[in-house]
Amino acid sequence: MTKQEREALAAVLEAIAAAKGEEPVVLDLTGLTTMTDYFVLAHGTNTRQVQSMAKRVEENVRELCGLKPHHVEGLGPAQWVLMDYGFFIVHLFIEEKRGYYGLERIWMDAKHVKMS
Repeated sequence: MTKQEREALAAVLEAIAAAKGEEPVVLDLTGLTTMTDYFVLAHGTNTRQVQSMAKRVEENVRELCGLKPHHVEGLGPAQWVLMDYGFFIVHLFIEEKRGYYGLERIWMDAKHVKMS
């Protein structure tokens, strides 16, 4: 993992924590797909919290790393917000949708990245 990648992922996790997001996970997808290198997953208890997490992620990553998402979808309904930054994609769910879509199960071969 490069320094830029580590800093960006740390900025995402910091924003999720500030918005009281639950169970954040970073999955290393290198070698498993060409779409991205990392997934960051977290959930909130309601749509307002998910929207708040997404806003904080966007602001924090822009301020600390100078990066903007290439694409954001799902912000209005906020059941599952996807934020595509290229080398990483952030998935923010309400709790029920995270369990339903099961990205951790789908990508169970991905390594869990420990961020300190």
